[in-house]
Amino acid sequence: MAAQHHLYDAVVIGAGIQGCFTAYHLAKHKKKVLLLEQFFLPHSRGSSHGQSRIIRRAYPEDFYTNMMDECYKMWAQLEHETGTQLHRQTGFLLLGMKENPELKTIKATLARHGVEHQWLQPEELKQHFPNMRPASGETGLLDESGGILYADKALRALQNAIQQLGGIVRDGEKVLEIKPGQPVTVTTPSGSYQGKSLIITAGPWTNRLLRPLGAELPLQTLRINVCYWREKVPGSYGAAFPCFLSLERSLGPHHVYGLPSREYPGMMKVCYHHGNKADPEERDCPECPSDIPDVQILRDFVSKHLPDLESEPAIVERCMYTNTPDEHFVLDRHPKYDNIIIGAGFSGHGFKLSPVVGKILYELSMKLTPSYDLTPFRISRFPSLGRASL
Repeated sequence: MAAQHHLYDAVVIGAGIQGCFTAYHLAKHKKKVLLLEQFFLPHSRGSSHGQSRIIRRAYPEDFYTNMMDECYKMWAQLEHETGTQLHRQTGFLLLGMKENPELKTIKATLARHGVEHQWLQPEELKQHFPNMRPASGETGLLDESGGILYADKALRALQNAIQQLGGIVRDGEKVLEIKPGQPVTVTTPSGSYQGKSLIITAGPWTNRLLRPLGAELPLQTLRINVCYWREKVPGSYGAAFPCFLSLERSLGPHHVYGLPSREYPGMMKVCYHHGNKADPEERDCPECPSDIPDVQILRDFVSKHLPDLESEPAIVERCMYTNTPDEHFVLDRHPKYDNIIIGAGFSGHGFKLSPVVGKILYELSMKLTPSYDLTPFRISRFPSLGRASL
């Protein structure tokens, strides 16, 4: 094994969307950065692959809606810099009963932040979206700024931008060992690399890297079914149809969400925002327990509410979520080693926020004052993980 003695300002482990944006911010600020990825790029083993993700300002929490303002600007800036379209505005429709407390909270958040939105009464909802069949009495809250991010294009654009800015991207290099210190030493089968700081954005593999460093986060890795449903008439849920999220819980304890057809012509992406516990190495394991209950919930939802779709999924793919107990991110320093930074637990809603997440992780790694209040994202919020026990 040939040792590499080049000293980087930062080494980033994990080339999903969070790691890519972190490396991008480092490279933009003229830092020497190495981005390491265990799989050969592009790959579909983690949480950032596929063609589409939802972008929205509609959140119950002010801190996410606040962060999204800068995220939209950064997504537009990346589009401009790379000459690649990464976003399409479709609107984002929340469905729920008028008295639904979460719907009321989100409406109040949008109003406070001056985000353009419409409250659609049941009749207006039917007029706006005739090929959607809401539950009786159901209303709609439309975040007009919502839309689709082109996920795989964004990853490629970022990886190219990092390299054009002087950063190094090395794929097919699984991390074998991390030696804390000044500097941190990271060993892969190809060699050892040293960084003044280390940023871990390894998704479902985060705790495998943290355990030897004396830390473990309360992360749950879930295998998610990504389902595509064929339109009975091609184009029924195309360009004029919004992304949506149903707050109705009669079918199951988690949300159902959907995106208008893109990945596969004539198909709509409709998924359940939860899955089965799974080891990330067994994501595609054919012998693993069946996820049929999740798909059955979706069949019921499609049959009831999206009548112009076939009620059996045409394609089922797999993705991984890495969830924290409160579904808020971890953006913090290692409790013992202050030059090791952790970005984890993006809980199936982190893609849209990755431009600001990357900026925050860059700031933490360079010991700059963070641009945002990181109280909601600190490790210390988990009482059972007091810093002494880590």
